[in-house]
Amino acid sequence: MTGSLAEWRWVKRYAEQFEACNLRAGEVAVLLSESASSARIVQTARLALEMCGAAVADVRMPTPANPGPLPIRSTGASQAIAGHRAVIAALREADFVVDCTAEGLLHAPELGEILSGSARVLMISAEHPENVERWPHDPALADRVDHGLALIEAASIMQVTSAAGTDLTVDLEGAFRAGSYGWCTEPGSIAHWPGGLVLAFPAAGTINGTVVLDTGDINLTFKEYIREPIRLTVVDDYVTEIEGDGHDAELMRSYLAAFGEPDAYAVSHIGWGMNTGARWESLAMWDKADINGTELRAFAGNVVFSTGANEVAGRFCRGHFDLPMRNCSVSLDGEVVVDAGSLRDDLT
Repeated sequence: MTGSLAEWRWVKRYAEQFEACNLRAGEVAVLLSESASSARIVQTARLALEMCGAAVADVRMPTPANPGPLPIRSTGASQAIAGHRAVIAALREADFVVDCTAEGLLHAPELGEILSGSARVLMISAEHPENVERWPHDPALADRVDHGLALIEAASIMQVTSAAGTDLTVDLEGAFRAGSYGWCTEPGSIAHWPGGLVLAFPAAGTINGTVVLDTGDINLTFKEYIREPIRLTVVDDYVTEIEGDGHDAELMRSYLAAFGEPDAYAVSHIGWGMNTGARWESLAMWDKADINGTELRAFAGNVVFSTGANEVAGRFCRGHFDLPMRNCSVSLDGEVVVDAGSLRDDLT
């Protein structure tokens, strides 16, 4: 590669995040990318790894053809590895993996095998690196996320409500509950950057009620703010009705129907954001090619309702929506942790 796509301030910030993952000189680091990855992100990550003194190996996969019918965006389920056993082995045996694939490994089918070895994985979302200048490392975020995770792990029922009409009940029995604060330090762990999210992947047949996406909420698959409200009816995990007269509801109906995947209508995960440095407004500042919306999943007090792949419920599919919602309340066994979009004091 000739010329530099990376800015020093980005390299320095990436290196700081890698050091937060306890990356040490001499550790084996694999930089995973694909032909569709942002060259700017890949180069910035490589320079930062070298700056940290890691023993860096590049694994670059060809991006597979998309069989259609629609583009795939913001799924967290990269198709790039495609079961390649040598790649899986390389990632599994690394100390540290920097995931620069276009969609990320969070819901990739190979993730479990990769994390079964010595690797810890930091997923760098396909955001313009300029964003990281606004995401300083906040050590206190880990303690707050761990506190939120302890609350959801102790709970049996989560309820999400809003003045707009959301009234959703989640039975947490059998759910996988997780917190991400944007860095990972232990073998077998994965984090996405920026972090600040507490969530549950519920077991099958445990979610019922109504979700109302209000004006100003976000459809991260389309990378757009909701303009006209959409009402979703959820029965035993599955969205059975998508009501709304506007453009946004019609797009959602058309998108989900296009894949021909019944599980695209099912709930993937649900939780709330805890990152006080993340901003709801940031989506408006970028062209779609330069943002993936990870920050929008994490901004403090939002509720992320997602449809699509849910490994806990045994569901894998390509159709996927991440839908951060403002002004919602979250209660755990009747105890309010998010009040109309504001975190409880002990979570801030």
